[in-house]
Amino acid sequence: MGKEKGYGYNADVRKYYRELMEKCKVHMDSIEKELPEPFEDFNSLLRERGLSRRDFIKWTSVTTAALMLPPIFRPMVARAAENFSRIPVVWLHFAECTGCSEALLRTSYPNIDEILLETISLEYHETLMAAAGDQAEQNLEKCMKDFAGKFICVIEGAIPLGLDGKYLTLGPKGKTGVEIAKEVTSKAAAVICMGSCSAFGNVPAAKPNPTDAQGVGKALGITTVNIAGCPPNPANFVGTLLHYMMFGGLPPVDNLGRPIWAYGKAIHDFCERRSHFDASEFVKEWGDDGAKKGWCLFDVGCKGPQTSANCSRIRFNDGVSWPVMAGHGCIGCTEPNFWDAFAFLEKPIDDKAIAGGERTVDKVGAVLLG
Repeated sequence: MGKEKGYGYNADVRKYYRELMEKCKVHMDSIEKELPEPFEDFNSLLRERGLSRRDFIKWTSVTTAALMLPPIFRPMVARAAENFSRIPVVWLHFAECTGCSEALLRTSYPNIDEILLETISLEYHETLMAAAGDQAEQNLEKCMKDFAGKFICVIEGAIPLGLDGKYLTLGPKGKTGVEIAKEVTSKAAAVICMGSCSAFGNVPAAKPNPTDAQGVGKALGITTVNIAGCPPNPANFVGTLLHYMMFGGLPPVDNLGRPIWAYGKAIHDFCERRSHFDASEFVKEWGDDGAKKGWCLFDVGCKGPQTSANCSRIRFNDGVSWPVMAGHGCIGCTEPNFWDAFAFLEKPIDDKAIAGGERTVDKVGAVLLG
């Protein structure tokens, strides 16, 4: 079994990746032929924002690795980025706070992800579009007709099912959220749930849930890709769309519908405070000596050991920080039912569910040693 120079793949793996590369090229060719040309030139945008081709290549390498692809796919990631604005996107709002849209809009530094989000082809987005009323609805209907089976439907917010869906009535025609969701998703190429409310119901579905709010997949009985978080990191949305552009399908997901490349590891695994957890050095109350020394926040409610996400690796605000680094424990917002299951947010929950039982194992080991 030979090895490909530089990568160390055996023959079977090389064959698999060659076939995957061919699939990628075919799909990218079809996108460039069938969908509208980019509204703005991507390379010109890079220059205008003070980003060099070298910066773009570095970003391509990081993104390729983040998507769990070998380095040979870097040219395809670059090609997908340059054609990012070809994919039509319909963005629906249901029971939510618009925080997920805010997360995409807030930027202080023009990195590649932000430029991609600025060029995204939003055919319909109630918060951002200038049109309203009948004109807005006409845009939605035109997109569903012109790009049937080709547009991505992004949904932000849970869907209330109580009173036959009448807790959420939208638009000039008085349709319920569930009616709109069924109509649009039935014509979409894929459905992405942006945020934990649309993925799992979460805050709108918290007890006692009088509106019977539910996550999109459960409410409609469809398969969705869930970019969980409250709000999620925009980089996870960008990576998921890039994967769709490259392969004509959304990325592999875990049992909760979350992309494995972004949610395949616990936050706890890459936390900068992990060594203090292993050494049993815990903050006991806010402002104590442990807090000043940067000790583990588990005893003041950090849910990092139970939470699957990449927050501790890619961080927020252009990679500057994330909640645990800033001094507050993770609240587990990428997990189902976190608002109820992880309450109270500043108190630890039962040890038996922690990090595969690490805390329990520590206690058993101490007893045996005694």
